[in-house]
Amino acid sequence: MSHDQSAYGLWLLVVLNSAVFILFAYSFFKPANARDWRTFGAFSAFIVALFVEMYGFPLTIYLLSGWLQSNYPGLDILSHDTGHLWSTLLGEQGDPHFGVLHIASYILLAFGFILLSNAWRVLYHAQRSQTLATAGPYARIRHPQYVAFVTEEADMRAQFGPAYGTYARATPRFIPTLSPAHAMPN
Repeated sequence: MSHDQSAYGLWLLVVLNSAVFILFAYSFFKPANARDWRTFGAFSAFIVALFVEMYGFPLTIYLLSGWLQSNYPGLDILSHDTGHLWSTLLGEQGDPHFGVLHIASYILLAFGFILLSNAWRVLYHAQRSQTLATAGPYARIRHPQYVAFVTEEADMRAQFGPAYGTYARATPRFIPTLSPAHAMPN
């Protein structure tokens, strides 16, 4: 191995970044009930896992290190570029941050932020008017913000009763429909 300094093992950065992001989220979210705490706990676990992968040591690299060293003998598994495992496995050359996979991920992230922004706007107005959010992204998918992260269906059924049941039957849970033609007016 010919690396000067490892790109991993920066555990202080894991702790500091996790704390900053979790405290920032807590300052806005302020969990009040068991569901809120479960949601916040899942978010916190995601944040810790994210920073462990970024600065601690990627689990996939750890699990595949023997295989990688056997099949890619010149590979420096402690370098940051090796952390972009798909680029390595697909034989991409150069900086992985400018590879096809990375650019595709940037595009998907941008669409995700746009979806989240639109969903928050619709949800904010629905909560202020105490109505069921069925417009915008909610016309195509019931959980645009979560997509299997957490669900609040039991609370929505309790709050909106049959209206939520009708909405749930017409709107997919996680995989969006392309046409909101069946959507209910908000």
